Amino acid sequence: MSANAATSRAGRRRHPWSLLRGVAVTAVSLVFALPIVWMFAAAFKTNVQVTDPSVGLFFSPTLENFRNVLADGEILRSLRNSLIVGGVSTALSALIAVPAAWAVGRFRMHRTGSLILIARIVPAVSLLVPWYYLFARAGLVGSYTVLILSHMFVSVPLILWIMIGFFEGLPVELEEAARTDGLSAFGAFWRIALPLAAPGTATASLLAFVFSWNNFMFALIFADENTRTAPVTLFNFISYASTDWGGLMAAAALMTIPVVLVAVLGQKHLVAGLTAGATKG
Repeated sequence: MSANAATSRAGRRRHPWSLLRGVAVTAVSLVFALPIVWMFAAAFKTNVQVTDPSVGLFFSPTLENFRNVLADGEILRSLRNSLIVGGVSTALSALIAVPAAWAVGRFRMHRTGSLILIARIVPAVSLLVPWYYLFARAGLVGSYTVLILSHMFVSVPLILWIMIGFFEGLPVELEEAARTDGLSAFGAFWRIALPLAAPGTATASLLAFVFSWNNFMFALIFADENTRTAPVTLFNFISYASTDWGGLMAAAALMTIPVVLVAVLGQKHLVAGLTAGATKG
């Protein structure tokens, strides 16, 4: 009986903290979700309703913005371009960065890791002028190639730096046992380390893809009308004299949906990757 009473008192003590934690999580979630909700709501409003503070979430919706945005096919073409650039740059970056991260993490190449961190924090804007000169001389400006290469400059260090921690957290004894059974170093990486690091690879790749999908600066400088990505197309709704808020919100909603779908479909791996190593040691 005394044990049950103690458990009951402990539960009552924890209850206020659990309630407070739930309220805090709900408040933070609302803060982050409100702009997204407003964006999707504004996509179904007229320009007058968007700029009218008295019009909240209860109004007569219209599909006119989506019809206007989809009429010329520009947004669909830019979404396709974003998908091509983001998918290819992320795949190539993971192909390069994951084995490199295993080598750096497994063989304790701390100096190499520091150089990678330096490459990660260098502002990409500082490289736009020399990049443009080199790519223009090579005849690549306006092509998918220049966009993919420029995005890889950020994606490769990002994936590599994230994955170093994952590989350092894997038990080295598993690979040593595989080597004892006759596997080469690369064989141990391919058959043992890589499957175990799958959640981390998925997390790093998803973050790299989101960066590429949302990147505006590289596409603004290096793309032309045929390779223009979605963020640049959204910028076209803003002019000197006025802004088509309804069209802008409709195009932004269409641009947001693919990333949300990728995040939802990869939620299991994403959560596992973000929480991996939390209990290390």
